[in-house]
Amino acid sequence: MSVTSVDKDLDNLTLTLTADFAASVERVWQLWADPRQLERWWGPPTYPATVEEYDLTPGGGVTYFMTGPEGDTHRGWWRVTTVTPPDLLEFTDGFADQEGNPAADMPTMSVRVRLTAHGDGARMEMRSTFDSREQMEQLLKMGMDEGLRQAVSQIDALLTST
Repeated sequence: MSVTSVDKDLDNLTLTLTADFAASVERVWQLWADPRQLERWWGPPTYPATVEEYDLTPGGGVTYFMTGPEGDTHRGWWRVTTVTPPDLLEFTDGFADQEGNPAADMPTMSVRVRLTAHGDGARMEMRSTFDSREQMEQLLKMGMDEGLRQAVSQIDALLTST
């Protein structure tokens, strides 16, 4: 299993997922850089993602929706701030309403993805930083930590199938 830890730090308002892969940093970067590959793992297995808009450049954005087992859809967006291939991606991640507009009543988080060489493969550290403890607790209560673990756990199969 690729996910080695999911650390919740309520004092520093961070959720950090660490995963190790038997692939190069460049190959793992492609899972972020190609929207068709991103949508194969971004949502948990029972909530697959569909990427609608994709501009992975500073100032650009990504919009997507996840489809649940009952056909329900849940929309989200990214506002990209930093892209340094193949090892750094930073974006603001948020929820959207059914029309795709940012949901004002839901928290946003700053996400930093760092890829580094590790052993014979790559390590991915994905750190989400929240604006407040209440926002972090709200998303943890919704299962964000387990959903993220399930989503990233799908990457190993993608790396071996291509």
